[in-house]
Amino acid sequence: MSSLTANTAASTLRTDAKLIGLVGLAHAISHFSQLVLPPLFPWLKDAFDVSYTELGALLSVFFVTSCVVQAASGFVVDRLGPRPVLFLGLGMLGLAAFGYALAQSYWMLAACAVAAGVGNGVFHPVDYTLFNRKVAPSRLGHAYSVHGITGSLGWALAPAFVVPLAMAFSWRVALACAGALAVLVLAVLWFNRSVLALDVKAVHKAMGTDAIHGGEFAFLRIPAVWMCFGFFFFYAMALSVVQTFAPAAAGQLHAVPVALVAICVTTYMVTSAAGMVFGGFLASDPSRCERIVGASFGVAACLALVLAFAEFAGALVPVMFGAMGFAAGIAGPSRDLLVKRSTPANASGRVYGVVYAGLDIGQAVAPLIFGRLMDHGQHRSVMIGLAVVQGVLIASAFNVRRVRREALVPASA
Repeated sequence: MSSLTANTAASTLRTDAKLIGLVGLAHAISHFSQLVLPPLFPWLKDAFDVSYTELGALLSVFFVTSCVVQAASGFVVDRLGPRPVLFLGLGMLGLAAFGYALAQSYWMLAACAVAAGVGNGVFHPVDYTLFNRKVAPSRLGHAYSVHGITGSLGWALAPAFVVPLAMAFSWRVALACAGALAVLVLAVLWFNRSVLALDVKAVHKAMGTDAIHGGEFAFLRIPAVWMCFGFFFFYAMALSVVQTFAPAAAGQLHAVPVALVAICVTTYMVTSAAGMVFGGFLASDPSRCERIVGASFGVAACLALVLAFAEFAGALVPVMFGAMGFAAGIAGPSRDLLVKRSTPANASGRVYGVVYAGLDIGQAVAPLIFGRLMDHGQHRSVMIGLAVVQGVLIASAFNVRRVRREALVPASA
């Protein structure tokens, strides 16, 4: 009997690891697609005779579309299951990249940005539904950790992939290769489609026709869902500031050489991935996820204030960004557990779709606020603003727990 139990446990571990790896691979392509165009802006600007503002508008189109699709796709995931929606999303990302490569006008690029936004919008409802339904609870923290790490690696891969190809051949070849990469990942998932299968009818039958009393939209009346939405809105704002304006602002405050400013984001992303590994172990106890998030972003906010007010050598600025990234990365798996613990049974896709739409909105809003500060030379205000947003994240995490307890919402298993 003990041998049989051990074999079953080992089989479950192997199955979970394979599922986590496949979902993480798909998630990397999602983040890869978000940054596939910006590194090519110098080429696209000349090719289509457009301004950087117009090129930036392509990203706005992408994220607005992704936001709408992300909120809507959760309902489709709950009804049809995550696997077909995941395949559709990857297919749309590949199609969009090939469309970019063949574009003959700016408006063709915009149309492809819509297609890419549609593809990008499905991943969070799909990924977390698969994790929450198929991964053993004791390994969920590690699943969320891998999910965050692969996303960060996808961001890091995009410029390293497309820029050398554009320099060696052309921007069209670079984007065509990006499309081929998405198709390759789709093929890998297709050949392993049995791992991604989820019997939606069985899940619905086990939990009742609709475990949320009041119908499909009743989850929108749960306060904790909207608190999670707000949390991810501010989380996206903080990430957007780090990715765009904070390195340049810190560089101005501490006279940092341009070469060192350029590596601040890379350092942040790499150490954030390392922090997620550590955070995955801490998240093994879901009851402490709010405290982990609060402590992590508390440290990150303090580091942002040090960058704003302290005097030190410019060479230490990338180190400070690395420490900030590690602290924020630790919060990653616990951040995702905040949503899971606020998710009613049989509504994973819907809740994650709405909650993670806050990411797209936050990434659309932050540049409007912090870009204006940069235009007016308010570099210290950028760093103070980053610390304030990180402070709001601390309050938001504990507020999620408060409203969840007050509402006594039955969390999903």
